[in-house]
Amino acid sequence: MDRDTLMLRLMQMDFTAIDLQLFLDTHPTDKQAIEQYNMAVAEAAKLRREYERLYGPLDAFVTPSRPGEFTYINSPWPWER
Repeated sequence: MDRDTLMLRLMQMDFTAIDLQLFLDTHPTDKQAIEQYNMAVAEAAKLRREYERLYGPLDAFVTPSRPGEFTYINSPWPWER
């Protein structure tokens, strides 16, 4: 998967998880929704790890890869692509 496709898929899974979370606020015992929510969260986490492995961190709250080094700013910003 290329960078844009991977990001789009991650955003879709995050949206699905948030939408299901809102549904579960009013239907907390719906077993099918709980199962779908857990699958969406797991898939989003997998996609997030893959994206960060290939392209760098998605947010600024990362542990430096080496002590004394902050590399988050080395990735291109969205408008720089």
